[in-house]
Amino acid sequence: MPVPAAVRARCRALLPPGEEMRYVLPALSVGSPGMATFLIVVTDRSISVLSTKFFDQDAPTSVYATHTRRTRLGPVEFSAGAAIELGGMVFEIDEEYAAVVRAADAEVFEPETLPPDPLPDL
Repeated sequence: MPVPAAVRARCRALLPPGEEMRYVLPALSVGSPGMATFLIVVTDRSISVLSTKFFDQDAPTSVYATHTRRTRLGPVEFSAGAAIELGGMVFEIDEEYAAVVRAADAEVFEPETLPPDPLPDL
């Protein structure tokens, strides 16, 4: 299920001005600092991990960590579910977001594998 526009707008409000949001995926940390909900936001310049209210993952509250755009999100590990490691933290993600992780990584590390934009003028 895509992240709703209202949630994306809340995320955008926490990002540096001028950064173009490309991908947003909800995640649950499963190691240190303990179980917590986050939104991982990939922009044209960085990857931000946004803290959320625990019982309302649609409400980002602050920037927990920022990584350079050249940081890999993948590979996605599939064992008890889908998981990625980012900045020393392990995050569980819904399996449907594995494609988002692959696309975000491909955009930087393998741009030749991405299909052309079907609507480049939008």
